[in-house]
Amino acid sequence: MNPYVLTTLLLGLGLGTTITFASSHWLLAWMGLEMNTLAIIPLMAQHHHPRATEATTKYFLTQATAAAMLLFASTTNAWLTGQWEIQQMTHPFPTTMIILALALKVGLAPMHSWLPEVLQGLNLTTGLILSTWQKLAPFALLVQIQPTDPFILIALGLASTLIGGWGGLNQTQLRKILAYSSIAHLGWMVLILQFSPAITLLTLTTYLLMTTSTFLVFKLNKATNINMLTISWTKTPALTSLTPLILLSLGGLPPLTGFIPKWFILQELTKQDLPALATLTALTALLSLFFYLRLSYAMTLTLSPNNAPGTAPWRLQSLQPNLPLAISTTATIFLLPLAPAAMALLTP
Repeated sequence: MNPYVLTTLLLGLGLGTTITFASSHWLLAWMGLEMNTLAIIPLMAQHHHPRATEATTKYFLTQATAAAMLLFASTTNAWLTGQWEIQQMTHPFPTTMIILALALKVGLAPMHSWLPEVLQGLNLTTGLILSTWQKLAPFALLVQIQPTDPFILIALGLASTLIGGWGGLNQTQLRKILAYSSIAHLGWMVLILQFSPAITLLTLTTYLLMTTSTFLVFKLNKATNINMLTISWTKTPALTSLTPLILLSLGGLPPLTGFIPKWFILQELTKQDLPALATLTALTALLSLFFYLRLSYAMTLTLSPNNAPGTAPWRLQSLQPNLPLAISTTATIFLLPLAPAAMALLTP
């Protein structure tokens, strides 16, 4: 792609998200989301592969549906209450409709079906943008909406953690596994959104770090399925020994960074007199942990069936810069000691 076109599209992505962040009016927020969608579509379709074209079409139709729902719900809210402000959502009907529209935009269950299919058709770089940056603007709107009844958010969150765990169990394609991982993590965020928006933002930050690190590792190894991970030890032995820690951090095991948000979320749910919900959510984390362990096992404890001369494959020097991978990997593994500081910042 032409560098000038690429720069324009990336600036459009940034501008769309910034407009949504800064807006207090529903029309401006909708406009920012539309700019976001229109800027990423050429990036998704740039390789002209049939799968990329199919993924782009699915993504466009899904996002257009969500945007139409959002515009209809905000117009209905203005008609019923006379308010266009994002934080003045008082009527339950448009509020519910907007939550469902934003859930469709980010891929929360049961509106999740498009996300694994779309992510599977993209390359890892565009998949990284879709899994991280594209979640920010809808989440900025979700955090500002405070529905009177928390049932819908709890239902969406619980369904997402269950489906995100179950869906990834039988997958062999890494991008689909990461898509189901994304659905499960979004479920954790939405589950606690009604009770503590600060913990939701902390969870989103750690999710962005861990997912960035995972995508960059797979991109460096040029791996798109589990079998391709088995030869990564001949390419990057040091990184191969660190990758299980990144994957287990995504699974939420201590003493890794991914444990912080799960710990805070379960603690907050218990404080809100929801011990059954906290227990069920903790059990769904075991489903996700299984497929992270499966990836770790394939990467470190399995040898690809090669003959002796084929164990060291011919490879060119990678053109990928190592600094982002080094920073995100370090943050993914070593940030647990900062949990008391995060707790101090989150408690009013």
